[in-house]
Amino acid sequence: MTARRRTAGTVLGLGVAPLALVGLAAGAAAAHGSMTDPVSRVSACYAEGPESPESAACKAAVAASGAQAFYDWNAVNIANAAGKHRELIPDGELCSAGNDKYRGLDLARGDWPASRLNSGKHTFRYKGTAPHKGSFELYVTKEGYDPSKPLKWSDLEEKPFATVTDPRMEGGDYVFDGTVPARSGRHLIYSIWQRSDSPEAFYTCSDVVFGADNGGGGGTAPAPTATPPTDAQIEDGKEESSVEHGGHGDDKAETGAKETAAAPATEAATTEPTDASSAPAAPAASAAPNGPNGSNEPAAAGSGENLAETGGDATTPYIAVGGAAVLALGASVLFATVRRRSLPAGRHSR
Repeated sequence: MTARRRTAGTVLGLGVAPLALVGLAAGAAAAHGSMTDPVSRVSACYAEGPESPESAACKAAVAASGAQAFYDWNAVNIANAAGKHRELIPDGELCSAGNDKYRGLDLARGDWPASRLNSGKHTFRYKGTAPHKGSFELYVTKEGYDPSKPLKWSDLEEKPFATVTDPRMEGGDYVFDGTVPARSGRHLIYSIWQRSDSPEAFYTCSDVVFGADNGGGGGTAPAPTATPPTDAQIEDGKEESSVEHGGHGDDKAETGAKETAAAPATEAATTEPTDASSAPAAPAASAAPNGPNGSNEPAAAGSGENLAETGGDATTPYIAVGGAAVLALGASVLFATVRRRSLPAGRHSR
């Protein structure tokens, strides 16, 4: 094989690898988050401490899943859900979203740490460690729900009691209102966050207790109170997390997301039922029925979120173009160098 042919193969190899790396870097970003009001199971166990949880339920969950699943508390997802939640997630695996990594979240027991919840209007909070556009749907379990049995789709009301598209962000949380149906005793709130800029979706199970019932289930000891992880706990756990956690999520300059206390221009919330198995509709850019004060008045232009539209950050196109340009320049230099070396003595390239 000639020097030129060998070098051509080398250059092609060198060219493919950087391009592949650029592609991987551009697609590495992903949305993450979990419900914190009411507190999701995975959030509650992470807040207790993945290495030494306090409650019996979280201890059992860590024993089943391992501590890493709870350091990755904000990534209970399906990458290619595209609205097909009921088709993709089997009965008994709703809390883990069918992901074996989180199988401990599916344990059927009546002593999961729970949040107190009242029927009627409630303001929900969902920690968005990497904000993206998308729609939230919240479901509640039917009357007669038995937490000692594996959670099935048929245990949830068929239609969500609250839906919202691109809710506002406050302090790193998505914030939106919903009207909770009348319930008593222990129940569960199931949330689905379907991104509109990607087929990826995220899922949470939040154990809740209505009324004076202690939530212990069948006369057992009172259930422990669920608490969300603090900002300090989230920050401390980043080094142990194996998923995209900071960077594009916490650095709003990278995602293009801007936090605001004002009503968002793109928020569109409703408590009317929607089809849970269908993909979310495109955001209604002009509606803001779920503003900070519950008003239906449209927000002023520019006051809403500017959430990232894609998995990459704002610099992705420039990285790709810049990388290609550098690659092309490097290839031309290598070809020129090899040609000079491979020519017979006394000849010079023209």
